[in-house]
Amino acid sequence: MEDGLIAIDVAWKHDFDAEPVRLVSVLDRNRYEICKLEFFRDGRVGFADEKRSALGTQLGLLPVPSLTEINADPQFEARETTIKAFEVLWSRLVT
Repeated sequence: MEDGLIAIDVAWKHDFDAEPVRLVSVLDRNRYEICKLEFFRDGRVGFADEKRSALGTQLGLLPVPSLTEINADPQFEARETTIKAFEVLWSRLVT
């Protein structure tokens, strides 16, 4: 992956069975998602990148807000993670 990218890991606290409970994304310099993993309560994992997707997961059309903005909403708990940690998850889950 190229320089200038950041990875974020967001826990989403809710009671909707059809929605993911964890979203892990890599963002470009302008905070647009370039790849994303979505984890569901039942163990399914959706993914999306610029070429493919699974389980309805799609890249966002708008820039992702800052961690401060995300964390201002009590249903979310967001943190920055490493590109390496994202790559490990991606390589295990996306074939």
